[in-house]
Amino acid sequence: MSAAPSSSPAPTWDPGQYLRHAGHRARPFVDLLARVPELPAAGGRPPRIADLGCGPGNVTRLLAERWPAAHVTGFDNSPQMLERAAALAGPTPGGGRLDFAAADAADWAPAEGTYDLILSNATLQWVPGHPDSFAAWIAALAPGGTFAFQVPGNFDAPSHVLMRELSESGRWRERLGGRLRHADAVLTPAAYLERLVGLGCEADVWETTYLHLLEGEDPVLDWVKGTGLRPVLTALAQDPEAREAFLAEYRELLHKAYPAGAGGTVFPFRRVFGVARRGPC
Repeated sequence: MSAAPSSSPAPTWDPGQYLRHAGHRARPFVDLLARVPELPAAGGRPPRIADLGCGPGNVTRLLAERWPAAHVTGFDNSPQMLERAAALAGPTPGGGRLDFAAADAADWAPAEGTYDLILSNATLQWVPGHPDSFAAWIAALAPGGTFAFQVPGNFDAPSHVLMRELSESGRWRERLGGRLRHADAVLTPAAYLERLVGLGCEADVWETTYLHLLEGEDPVLDWVKGTGLRPVLTALAQDPEAREAFLAEYRELLHKAYPAGAGGTVFPFRRVFGVARRGPC
C-alpha cells in the first residue's frame, strides 16, 4: 500500500520483484508479530484483524496462522499486489477466514465494529502524515486491542541518499525531482513513543538494524527495485532507454557503496517498530 506526492503518480508495484527477497523482508514482520500480545476476549465473536499495506499477502497469512479463528483482512491500494494476494484468500483451518480488499492507508478508516489488532508492516513510510491517523485507528480497537507497525528507518543509508542525489542531479531533476521520500517520511523512535503514549496507550517502541547478506551481481539494486526505487521506475516506465541509463548510473554508485565480499554483499537495514495496546476502557 502506498501513497505518492500529489504532483506524482502513485508508483506501480511488481509483486514478483518484491518477493525476490521475501525471506529477508519477512523477518521484521515476524519480529514485530512476536511482540504483539494475545488478543482481547472477543465476547464470542471471531477476532478481527486488519493488515494495512498487505502487499502480496505472503506475511498476512502468518496472522491467520497465529490466530486461526480470526477474520483477517489485508488492505492494499495496488491492484497488482491484490491480484497476487487473492490466491491466498479463503477459510482457514481454525474456522476463521483470510480475505483482501482495496484501500489506501492514507484515508483508511475502520468501517463497522471494532478490531482486535490493526497492523501495518513497511507501509506507513509511503503515507505522509501517517501519525495523524493513529488516534482514529486506536479508537477503533476493542479494549485491550493492539496497534502494531514497522517502518524502514534507513532513509539516510547510502542506498537511499544516492538514489535521491542522482534523481535530483542535472540530468534527471526535471523528470525525477521530488518523487522520492526523504528522512522525514518516518518519525524518530522517541517521537513515535511520545505520540502513542499521548494517546493513552501502553507502548513499546524500538529499532533494529538488520545485516542482510545478499547474493548476486547487483543485489542492493535488485532489492530497491522492489520498494524504494518504484517511483523512479514508474516515472521512466515509458522510456526504456532513460530507465536503463538511470539504472546504469545508480548501479555503479551502489557497487562502490556496498562492495561484495567473500560471502556476499552486506546490506545494513535499520527498521523502527511500535506496539501500542489500548487500555481496558
